[in-house]
Order: sequence, then C-alpha cells, then structure tokens
Amino acid sequence: MATKLYEHPFSPYVQKVKIALYEKNVAFEVEVPDAFSGAPTQFGKTNPRLEVPALVDDGFAIFDSTIILDYVEEKWPAPALLPSTPRERARVRMIEDVCDTYYEAINWGLMEVRAWKRVTGDAAKQLEAKASEQTAGVFAWLERELGEANYFNGASFGYGDLSVYPHVRGSIVWGNPPKAGTPLAAWTARVEERPSVRKTIEAAQQFAGSMDILPQMLESGAFARQYRDHRLEWMIRSGGVDVVLAGLKKKTIRFSSEVS
Repeated sequence: MATKLYEHPFSPYVQKVKIALYEKNVAFEVEVPDAFSGAPTQFGKTNPRLEVPALVDDGFAIFDSTIILDYVEEKWPAPALLPSTPRERARVRMIEDVCDTYYEAINWGLMEVRAWKRVTGDAAKQLEAKASEQTAGVFAWLERELGEANYFNGASFGYGDLSVYPHVRGSIVWGNPPKAGTPLAAWTARVEERPSVRKTIEAAQQFAGSMDILPQMLESGAFARQYRDHRLEWMIRSGGVDVVLAGLKKKTIRFSSEVS
C-alpha cells in the first residue's frame, strides 16, 4: 500500500516531515485534507486534532510531526537522521521542541497579521515589532546551538537541521531573515542546496499566489485558524488579546476538537 502524507505546503510541521521522507528516498503521495474549517470531516478519523501533518503508511495512520519523524526514522533507518549518541539525540530533539513550541508561533502570528489581516494599524505594528524582536532572540539562541559546526546535527545534515529550517524559512518569508555574514545565514544557504529542501520550498511557493484570498476565506467561515497552546500564548503574551476575543466572537478561531 502507498504511503500518503496529509499536508498543507505552508506548514513547517509538514515541511520537516517531507524533508525527512525525501532524505530517505521514501516514495509518498500528498493530499491537502478537508480539515481547516474545524467542522467534522472524514479526516478526523486519521487525525482527531484536524491538523496536518498526518501520515498513513500501509493503512496505519500517525499524527503529530514528532511522532511521525520517529516512525520514519525507525521504519526507514538509512540514512540515519538522528545522531548516534543519546546525548546528541536529546540535544537535537530539544532544538526541535523549542522550534515547534516557541519559534513556530512567531511566524504563525505574523501570518495572522499580514496574510489573514486580523489586525491593522498601530496594533499590527506592535505585533510585528514584537515578532521581529523575538526572532532576533531565537537566532541568537540557534547560533549558540550551532556553534562551530556546519549543521545542527554536527558534521552532516540531519534531524536537528530539518527541525530548524522550516521555521527559518518562515522568518525569511515574513521579512526577518538571518543577517548576511552570520553563521546562521551561512547554514541556511548550505541547507538550501539540498534537493530535499529545494523540493519542499518549491511546493510551498506554488501555493503562495493563493494568499491574497485568505482574509475572504476567514470572513466566509471556510477557514478557522487553530489556536493551540503555544499560538494562543504567543498572541496574548505579545499584546494581541483583542485579536483572540474578536476571533472567538466571529468563530474564526478554533481549538482542538473533542475526542470521542
């Protein structure tokens, strides 16, 4: 049976899974599911969270990008993407966790402001300025983690790198790239030479033209953005509590679905 990845090309969680599958030369199909309005759909049987990614392999459905990456590493062990020692494996997994639960929310918040246009004027500028400040902090932390190595995994590309890159790419898209001449900028250029990364970027770019219609989709009710945990925290912590209240009133914000 085929391996299918339920995705949206913009999702950094999807992107890290795609990079891993490409690196391991795993053949897979992709499908954008009917999941983003928050209404019950057949996709809920694959992922009760109604979010991407989800991987179906030989009929077995897996959700959550970290769990998917663990499955991919165990089922297709060569080439290995995790480092060889327990200490280094823990280190790259901690990098992944910070990127997934802190960094992701910064770029996600910028998309709320700039693409979905939930807020304008001075309030938008405040959120954008906060995001730029936070991104600079993340870059400083990432450069300390990178150190003198060519890759977050050490001597070669791996789990740490595919966990970081989608979020750095998001910063580039939203106008906060690593500064030229920095180790992080050099790392970014190095990683973007990889076919797995290039294919993943190209898939996202093909969807870029659809961003102009996002505000209308939000107003129509066709799309409700999921404000899970770190995203809700970011918006409130960064000064966007009114955005949350307005979204709840308009029902353009959703949380995780009840499991039954």
